[in-house]
Amino acid sequence: MNILFAGTPPFAAAALAALLEAGHRISLVLTQPDRPAGRGLKAQASAVKQLALERGLELAQPPSLKDDATVARLAALDADVMVVAAYGLLLPQRILDLPRLGCLNIHASLLPRWRGAAPIQRAILAGDTETGITIMQMDAGLDTGAIRLAGTLSIAATDTAQTLHDRLAALGGQLIVEALRDLPPAVAQDSALATYAAKITKAEAQIDWARSAADIDRAVRAYNPVPGAFTSWQGQPLKIWRAAPLDVTAKQVPGTVMQVSTDTLCVATGRGGLQLLEIQRAGGKRMDVRTFLAGAAIAAGERLGD
Repeated sequence: MNILFAGTPPFAAAALAALLEAGHRISLVLTQPDRPAGRGLKAQASAVKQLALERGLELAQPPSLKDDATVARLAALDADVMVVAAYGLLLPQRILDLPRLGCLNIHASLLPRWRGAAPIQRAILAGDTETGITIMQMDAGLDTGAIRLAGTLSIAATDTAQTLHDRLAALGGQLIVEALRDLPPAVAQDSALATYAAKITKAEAQIDWARSAADIDRAVRAYNPVPGAFTSWQGQPLKIWRAAPLDVTAKQVPGTVMQVSTDTLCVATGRGGLQLLEIQRAGGKRMDVRTFLAGAAIAAGERLGD
């Protein structure tokens, strides 16, 4: 099958790799322009671009898909289908109409739940026990197209956005290959069941200790690795990378250190206690709580988040 592929991050690269492994012909790969990244803010190629270059695929990085020259280039390829995975650019209707079978999107949720930019994180934050991949026939709406195929994954109590992402990426590659093998009929979404997965902001990753320990644990996992859940201690930022909720009665003000030992740091929340397991001080490295406590003079009764 003659495929156009559009995607940018590692989630999309996993799908591209699966399509190549299945023997499909990728006539053109579209990915976002290189962006500044890292401490030096040097232009960095996307994961999809890196894979495309490794495999010798034709590559394009247009800043948008609205100009006539880009549309003409894609039309000339006479593709059977366009596969889209976390591309990051809107596809205008005339692009959606180009391929013979239209455009298929690999979306990291069980649509219509969690339409939008951050379905993985929002599923964890909401306490969902399952999620999955939807292969969707794209239309002009935001993740509103008909469903071609879907597969389900359980969300473990220890899943972070990264671990769940990796499992979903593998499932996405598997399902897009399956969908292209025998294109299933399109089933319309029930928009009455839709929820919206808004883009994650750094501000919302600040821990609100008045929330329950279970809620904060979900936030820690949802914001790992980006942007990282954070609080403050002695006026300095403190990132929390791993934690565990404890079913204890917390009589202290939320954010108060309840218990400290050589390898235990427990903080009061609005309901229950939160045991901190992996921490990062400003300018430092991630470390387990035992290592952190060996070099940090923190005592019961101190407040985090002040």
